[in-house]
Amino acid sequence: MELTNNSLTVFVFFILWVVSLLSSSMLCVLLWRHYAHMFQLNSYHAAPQLKWLLKSKDILGTYAMFTSLIPTALYVWLLSASRENAEDWLIRLCVAAAVIVIYNVCMTVSALRKPPAKKPLVFTPRVTRMAVTSVILYLLYIFLIRFQPWFMPAPLPTFLSVSPILAFLILPLSNLANTPLERSINRKYIGEAKEIMQNWGGTTVGITGSFGKTSVKYFLTKLFEMKYNTVMTPESFNTTLGVVKTVRGEIKNTTEIFVCEMGAKGVGEIKEICDIVHPKHSVITSVGKQHLESFGSVENIIKTKFEIADAVTDGYIFLNYNNEYIRANAEKYKDKKIVAYGTENADYTATDISVSDKGSQFTLTMPNGEKVILQTSLIGSHNIENITGACAVAHTLGVEVPEIVFGVKKLAPVPHRLELRASPQGDIIIDDAFNSNPAGARAALDTLYLLDGVRFLVTPGMIELGKAEAAENEALGAYAAGKCDAAVLVGEKRAVPIKKGLLSAGFPEDRVKICRTIQDALKFVYEYDVSAFENKRRVILLENDLPDNY
Repeated sequence: MELTNNSLTVFVFFILWVVSLLSSSMLCVLLWRHYAHMFQLNSYHAAPQLKWLLKSKDILGTYAMFTSLIPTALYVWLLSASRENAEDWLIRLCVAAAVIVIYNVCMTVSALRKPPAKKPLVFTPRVTRMAVTSVILYLLYIFLIRFQPWFMPAPLPTFLSVSPILAFLILPLSNLANTPLERSINRKYIGEAKEIMQNWGGTTVGITGSFGKTSVKYFLTKLFEMKYNTVMTPESFNTTLGVVKTVRGEIKNTTEIFVCEMGAKGVGEIKEICDIVHPKHSVITSVGKQHLESFGSVENIIKTKFEIADAVTDGYIFLNYNNEYIRANAEKYKDKKIVAYGTENADYTATDISVSDKGSQFTLTMPNGEKVILQTSLIGSHNIENITGACAVAHTLGVEVPEIVFGVKKLAPVPHRLELRASPQGDIIIDDAFNSNPAGARAALDTLYLLDGVRFLVTPGMIELGKAEAAENEALGAYAAGKCDAAVLVGEKRAVPIKKGLLSAGFPEDRVKICRTIQDALKFVYEYDVSAFENKRRVILLENDLPDNY
């Protein structure tokens, strides 16, 4: 085949293919980063990643995968051209390159216009290793299509233009290739953590639950610090490797108590953590339908949460008797030292609860009958439950009553868990955006109802409830109908059952608004006409904030 003598056409051909090559490579990097972010949020598991891809309406991640069929179709079109006709072949190459450049520019602009991530990609050592392996696989791909003419007889940029597919496939392949190395590194770190715990002479208090565990962890740590040198797992470091990282970095010879939060999305995961830290005492804050999608059944959730009780031999097991699942299963552990807490029929009982926008007050009754009045700046019945649990553990393990009274008064809200804030305009914001579950959402709505003002519910609904998700969101709407004055639903998918529940309970349809983003929702709240209400102060409950992969 002889190339044309038209130097302008050749020049255009060269420029277009160089630009398409560079833009495709840039798009591939942007997409890899985006897929890696979702992969990290999906705990590096391929199945949730694929589910996200198939269900998500994420324009950068999902639409890119399917719209990449455009450059693939161009490749087929190129192959259909006669390579004997140099002019026709060159023109087709130019057209294909132009389309690919336009496609890449549109996708890159979409990537750059995406709002900032709520929880950005963290370049952990694992992500860095995946990136290195991905580059190696990418170069191998280029070698195959560039230096093996028998493999794919079309220009290199044509194949790099399928960046969306390439980026998506390379990521799980690199993770798979790194699996032996990752397992070896994990075994090493877990072994080091086990050795530290075996040689450490302090006491471990393990905490788990479908919800409430992080709050109890924070509250208990503050009470323990009144008397003991205490270390806790930070933030939501409640996975096996999160706990291992805390043990390796924070446990010292001077540490007296380790408050260890344990999370799980499957049977056996709590036991795995217990086998590392060997808790002397354990706390189960709740059992509910959180992560029902991954557990498969409530029975599996119960079994997993009580793995922390199975790990205790001669210590105390603290159980929240407000939870029906916990009460029903406590009988199995009657031969162990059970300490119950709650708002009735418990060893540590909270009564006479009063709540205002200034905080809460309640009476705590001890096992010996002693009563003490506790005050806190925190609000909500759920927080009272969690404080009562923390008091039960702290008092049983040696913290004196005056220290508990002082410690409870100084407790600060855990970020985004019924956190009470005042806006510059004098409105009240109840920030319960960290997560949401049926029991916690109802407790938050109860708190909203206690405060005077125009009450707004702002929520995207609840997730990870499996087949029960639609029904639970509908029930949430029905319950919210009697607790708020206006409901602002974020996103379309879960808004449908929530709105259905609201309307079925007689809630006025003109007080239900569906918004695309949380920013749109808050804009609607502050533009809402409250002149018809006696108390014009806005009280806004932010119930849940979905992660970036939802």
